Amino acid sequence: MTDFNTELDARGLNCPLPILRTKKSMNGMAAGEVLKVVATDPGSVKDMEAYARQTGNEIVGSAEETGEFTFFIKKN
Repeated sequence: MTDFNTELDARGLNCPLPILRTKKSMNGMAAGEVLKVVATDPGSVKDMEAYARQTGNEIVGSAEETGEFTFFIKKN
C-alpha cells in the first residue's frame, strides 16, 4: 500500500474523463504529494502513463484487480 494525500474515484468514467479529472486534481496539489486514482476504464492504463510522461509527474505505484485500475501519481 502506497501512502497518498488525495484520492480520486474515477470508476465508471470513460476516456477522456479519468485523465481530465486526474489533471484537475493534480493542479490543486503541492509538489511531492501523491494522488490515488481508481478507474475502471482499461484505456486509463495507457492514458496515465502518457500523462506522467508529458507532465513530469511520476507513477509510484499501480495495480489492477477485478477490473479496477489503481494508480499512485506523485506530483513533481
